[in-house]
Amino acid sequence: MGSGVSGSAASAYISIMSTDQIMQLTYLVLLGAAIGGSAIVAGRNNMGKMAQQAAIWALIFIGIIGAYGLWEDISGDIAARQTVIDDGQVSVPRSPDGHYYLTLDVNDVPVRFVVDTGASQIVLSQQDARQIGIAPDSLNYFGSAQTANGVVRTAPVQIDTIALGPLQDRNIAAVVNGGAMDESLLGMTYLGLFDRIEISNNELILTR
Repeated sequence: MGSGVSGSAASAYISIMSTDQIMQLTYLVLLGAAIGGSAIVAGRNNMGKMAQQAAIWALIFIGIIGAYGLWEDISGDIAARQTVIDDGQVSVPRSPDGHYYLTLDVNDVPVRFVVDTGASQIVLSQQDARQIGIAPDSLNYFGSAQTANGVVRTAPVQIDTIALGPLQDRNIAAVVNGGAMDESLLGMTYLGLFDRIEISNNELILTR
């Protein structure tokens, strides 16, 4: 009876594992088998030393599994994740590089922005502009914007919709950067739609 319960529990656990998790577990099992096989081949002439080596490798293998599980928890804390609260407040943890990042649905396409309170406008990279349905090559770059790389030529555009969780805005002015740009900037044409912007305890808090 006991073995039947444990078997059903194991089946239930496997059924809820994702494909990636199964592949990762398979990799670890194969790695352990390879290490164990190597230890047996290397120590077949000395069974006592082989047992000692097998115990050492088993501990290393257990340590790898433990470190893998611990890394998932640590990486979850390190990765900046935005939180949208129902009352119109958005909390964004500081990224390890010191910046704050927000992912917005721009024209129904997810776009990650660097939050820049010093930028007066939303500045789209050419790659992000293409993704949301704007053709950069057809624009007239007669404007300019100050970025970390200096002054760049810009072309004015209008974004149909920007959504951040339940918060939705329409017809937002933006510009497309005429030069190279790693990531789009989220400036005050969007941030100014919030009633309050504050930074506290390494979190950016936007409130409407």
